[in-house]
Amino acid sequence: MNGDRPCTDMPADRSDERPLDRLAGCSDVHLAGGSVTAAVDAHGIVTGWSESAYQLLGYTPAEVIGTAVGTLLADALPPPARHAVAHGQGWQGLVTVCHHDGRILPLGIRAYPLLDAAGAVTLWYLAVLHTGLAPVRAPSSASHDRQACHDRQACDPREPREAGETPVDDRPLIDWAFMQAPIGLSLVDTEMRIRRLNTETTRMIGNTDTDLRGHRLMDALPHPAYQATWDHLRHVMATGRSARHESFSRAQGETRKRAWAVRTSPVRDPAGRIHGVFTAAIDISEQYWAQQRLTLLNEATTAIGSALEVDRTAQEFADITVPRFADQISVTLLDTVYRGSEPTPGPLSAPFPLRCIGYAATLPTGPTAPLGHTTTYPAGSPLAHALTTGRPAICPLPDPAFTTWIPTTWIPGTTAPHSVMIVPLRARGTTLGAAVLTRHHHPAPFTSDDLLLADELATHTAVCLDNARRYTRERTTALTLQHSLLPHDLPRPAAVDVASRYLPAGAQAGVGGDWYDVIPLSGARVALVVGDVVGHGIHAAATMGRLRTAVRTLADADPTPDELLTRLDDVITRLTTDRDPGSGDLGATCLYAVYDPTTGHATIASAGHPPPALVTPDGTVTYLDIPPGPPLGLGGLPFEATDHHLPDGSLLALYTDGLIESRDRDIDTGLDMLRHALSTPAPTLEATCDHILKTLLPDRPADDDIAVLLARTHTLTTGQVASWDLPSDPAVVAYARTHTTNQLTTWNLPDAIPTTTLVVSELVTNAIRHTTGPIHLRLIRDRGTLICEVSDTSNTAPHLRRARTLDENGRGLFLIAQLTHHWGTRYNRTGKTIWAEQLI
Repeated sequence: MNGDRPCTDMPADRSDERPLDRLAGCSDVHLAGGSVTAAVDAHGIVTGWSESAYQLLGYTPAEVIGTAVGTLLADALPPPARHAVAHGQGWQGLVTVCHHDGRILPLGIRAYPLLDAAGAVTLWYLAVLHTGLAPVRAPSSASHDRQACHDRQACDPREPREAGETPVDDRPLIDWAFMQAPIGLSLVDTEMRIRRLNTETTRMIGNTDTDLRGHRLMDALPHPAYQATWDHLRHVMATGRSARHESFSRAQGETRKRAWAVRTSPVRDPAGRIHGVFTAAIDISEQYWAQQRLTLLNEATTAIGSALEVDRTAQEFADITVPRFADQISVTLLDTVYRGSEPTPGPLSAPFPLRCIGYAATLPTGPTAPLGHTTTYPAGSPLAHALTTGRPAICPLPDPAFTTWIPTTWIPGTTAPHSVMIVPLRARGTTLGAAVLTRHHHPAPFTSDDLLLADELATHTAVCLDNARRYTRERTTALTLQHSLLPHDLPRPAAVDVASRYLPAGAQAGVGGDWYDVIPLSGARVALVVGDVVGHGIHAAATMGRLRTAVRTLADADPTPDELLTRLDDVITRLTTDRDPGSGDLGATCLYAVYDPTTGHATIASAGHPPPALVTPDGTVTYLDIPPGPPLGLGGLPFEATDHHLPDGSLLALYTDGLIESRDRDIDTGLDMLRHALSTPAPTLEATCDHILKTLLPDRPADDDIAVLLARTHTLTTGQVASWDLPSDPAVVAYARTHTTNQLTTWNLPDAIPTTTLVVSELVTNAIRHTTGPIHLRLIRDRGTLICEVSDTSNTAPHLRRARTLDENGRGLFLIAQLTHHWGTRYNRTGKTIWAEQLI
């Protein structure tokens, strides 16, 4: 080959980019050709050359073997041949070959692939089918060789020519196409020197091709923003594999960043050697920003409205839009809507009092966001116009009308916004408020696409706000009903000191039907009640009120705890019958305890309720063994009462299951935690209640309502109780009056002697007249109360009636009712007790 090399084997001249340009256009072409006695490996390198090939083309084996077969071709392989080579298939057809003396010969070629066990081509056998044609072009002198032939033809990116066709120089057309391409094109060599840039690329980087050509990429573009580009070029250069990545940059003179899909490929010669890297960048900004808007909208549907709380929903809207979409946002609601009123249907009229309930900004410093602040916007203001029309709008700046009200929605003293958008919050045909979005650091102004996205976000937020508002209204109503039905001030009987707590469930669960009560009973006794209605919501709260009233009514008859629960079960059965069939089943649990301070005993019955905890004076905590009984509402099942001795100063803790049971723990764990909380000493019962709630309640809202009732017991001393057993004899009436007078004198109650002796005389006389058994008289001095009790063995109930003028009987109970504060009858296993209370 006379020491000459074809153009594809020559290193690219860094002073002229043409060879590298041609390689960029031909780097994917791998050719094959030869004769029946020629062999080419899978990489296009000649491995065998016969004597007949030497005679035909003039090349000796030493000149050809080890070189690329493409150096012998005058024109590119036709498309069918390239397809066959790429797929490892046999092929035959016409090719043009450079003769050693510079002539171009057309040859009919047949190619046979040799495959390995895996089906891959390891070797090509080539055969010349025919020549028979005159040379296309004869040499002008003997010095013409295949270097001259190949320089003219091999890398010229034109279609194959027929014999005798005049060559056409397409290089200017290719240059124009390269420079005018609407995508960014660039070419660098193996030393990362810029060889060529088209017009779109120079516009992107804000410089010209002439200024940058020949400079190393890192020196020409030193900004760190191009670091990713350098890394990708080095990677492609090192691996020889094409790569794709996305780049984000702001072209000179533009305010918004653009997104580019960048494809980087190595530029190889026909021998496979890399001479540079070719890059094509396509502007995908519209697709990118559309995808970002869709992503933001999808995330907003999950992030906004996570809880049924108006303020939280508004803040979620503000947090997801800043800083991704806006630099600042103020979310406002009509003040009447925020305070719970129904929004006004139809068009609104100015002025508009708006309360800020959500705020976010990218400002690192500045005053606190104006959350909770209410501002009135008059007619004619941009925000009033948006609320009146119900349509979102982008406010043009500067706008005198806008600058008069912007300080109320924008932190004073900061950079003035250059773009403002107002979006009404509308749901179910009514306007709830508006959101004001501004941009001041973000260089690009709001566009019509941004307005559509903001309107979608505002619509979703408005629906969530309306749902939260409706739920808040219903929850507030239920809470108001619940609190109105619970006791506001617990009685303060001498028998016990009490403290209580009630906590409604979290917003997700809704208000329940837990309740507690303290009911004073006759004989200085006291009833302690705690209950829990099944379900949540306003129906549960209403049912709780009816049951609490029923318990108080039944307690006036002073039944035993098990009998009271039996009657309360009948009440629930009747309530269930009267309910709407679609409202669900009605049920409840209840614990009813009666404590008698004269004996220190408590009688307790349970209807499916957790057992009470007893803390003795020495600090020991135990759970009383109470037969649980069935929940109320099942009907027909018995309840059982048990008697327990409570030492003076003991603490009895009653509670609902919401205190000990939650989604995070089971009942046994809750009981252990309550035991630990009760075993910790506290100065007061109120402090004990706080400690219990702090120990057992998690940081998140409770899953169920919680009611806690604590009672510290007191036992009446012998000096506060006096009793006598009397025979059924009329003569003992005077004896009873005498003992009463003496006891009241001892208690230093002289003013109570006349009334008390008259009451004792009437009650003892009635007992003697209506029974034959023994009579028991007892006087109890309670805190501010004097109690007189007369017990007998008869079950006959006395009745208060108005005696006529000539009647000789029927005036005793009437006198007692007039002289005492309260009187009544209670029954026990051996008879009844008539009692009367006086205030002292």
